[in-house]
Amino acid sequence: MNEDMRSLLRRAQKGDRAAAETLVTENAGLIWSVARRYFGRGTEPDDLFQLGSVGFLKAIEGFDENYGTCFSTYAVPKISGEIRRFLRDDGAVKVSRSIKEQAAKIRQARLRLEQRSGREPKLSELAEETGLTPEEIAAAETAVNPADSFQRENEDGFSLELVLGDYGAEERLVEHVALRRAIERLPERERQVIALRYYHGLTQQSCARVLHVSQVQISRIERRAVDLLRTYME
Repeated sequence: MNEDMRSLLRRAQKGDRAAAETLVTENAGLIWSVARRYFGRGTEPDDLFQLGSVGFLKAIEGFDENYGTCFSTYAVPKISGEIRRFLRDDGAVKVSRSIKEQAAKIRQARLRLEQRSGREPKLSELAEETGLTPEEIAAAETAVNPADSFQRENEDGFSLELVLGDYGAEERLVEHVALRRAIERLPERERQVIALRYYHGLTQQSCARVLHVSQVQISRIERRAVDLLRTYME
């Protein structure tokens, strides 16, 4: 990894959105090379690239350069995992038992390390604790993570659940089913923005980068999507 790449990664991990955008742009070829593996499975190539871009951004967040792993080597399973997770939930890809077992091992190790140190463990620490490579950790965690979370907060501190209404515990399950069905009725672009904002936790600027539109457009699409969801759920 050259010094320019290392500098961009460090800046992006500290919240520099321009650096993250540059990394996505400069690594578009890598993202496309992974996305092409999943052509012909019922999802449009552009959507696969967008999903891969989400995985790439997650790779930026989770990469630990102290471990000595090449960033692209770590990023590929993150990109692939994000796409596979989408296809898995759509019924196109199944998660193997060995991957599930690795994910459980990683969760247990993460908990032990957090209890010892009182902080989120580094990738290198997880690798040492589990005996798995960073690439195996990236692939396992991405493959089994839930595809969506109604309680996931965006950068403003709001979850999709709170944006649409404050539900009582006894009503939550019913409301979740209704919300899922309402989301399925949204136009494609509105559905994409809701997924990126509330399921994957991306900022509006990150959404704009993934969908190749302006942040203003993302803001308008998000407002329109929320209004439609409220209408569908009345």
